[in-house]
Amino acid sequence: MRVCVFTEPHRGATYDDQLRLARLAEDAGFEGYLRADHYQAMGPEAVPPGPTDAWITLAGLARETSRIRLGTLVSSVTFRQPAPLAIAVAQVDQMSGGRVELGLGTGWYQREHVSYGIPFPPTGERFDILAEQLAVISGLWGTPVEETFSFKGEHYQLVDAPPLPRPVQVPGPPIIIGGRGPKRTPEIAARYADEFNMPFKTVAESKGAFERVQAVAEKLGRAESGKSPLVLSAGIVVAVGRTDAEAQRRAAPLHVPSALPPEDPVVGSPAQLVERIGEFAEIGVTRVHLRFIEISDVDHVELVASEVLPQVVGL
Repeated sequence: MRVCVFTEPHRGATYDDQLRLARLAEDAGFEGYLRADHYQAMGPEAVPPGPTDAWITLAGLARETSRIRLGTLVSSVTFRQPAPLAIAVAQVDQMSGGRVELGLGTGWYQREHVSYGIPFPPTGERFDILAEQLAVISGLWGTPVEETFSFKGEHYQLVDAPPLPRPVQVPGPPIIIGGRGPKRTPEIAARYADEFNMPFKTVAESKGAFERVQAVAEKLGRAESGKSPLVLSAGIVVAVGRTDAEAQRRAAPLHVPSALPPEDPVVGSPAQLVERIGEFAEIGVTRVHLRFIEISDVDHVELVASEVLPQVVGL
């Protein structure tokens, strides 16, 4: 099992806060440090110091870490044009020496769009935009350097675009698609993704989502096309402690009203987290993203590193 740290800096974190946690995660043996890409917290009030841009942050972390993988889980298609995003991610991949991953999704949190004047099309249109963005990004990364890339879609048109800069990873950084959608999400993931992520739901719900995306991948002939099998990953909200009181204290923010959909956190002992990860392993998950609620809670990360990682890395 590959284990990553996942954080939500939009809840209130500076770049230095994120650097501290990324370095801790690297030293502690986690495979990756991935962060949400939001411009506003989901609670009733904004929390100082305010948002940090995901890809600017990751560019900085790329130069100040050496081993840990870095990425978004996930960036919203409403935030950036696909060609400039492909350029930015390729550059950060260079800056990191080939350690970057791009999580991309339709976006869902309307309030942050309204707050900052970002257009928020209807759901169906955002899925169309997601498919086109993935076609553009993968097309640019996959075009030989001596050629150009053109694309004519409903939302994006590119004419003779140079496929530069080149990412270190070939054909490009791994693409992560996640979500609970039963129709468009599996099709887009099977066609474009390297990893399919089910975020913070029960093992049973996740199993159903994995079966849907694998069925679509088989229908599309993914294996016959030469693409690698999809990595299946799960997000797990964690609030573990040496005592029940400690675990409950860490879980307290989960009880604050939020726009987030219902989740299935692990609140309890490290052993309970080991058990949950084992349950995911049984349904084919090979990577988990552990969401630590408070980015400043260094002891929480160290506890999981010492009590959980040694028991699950070999699963």
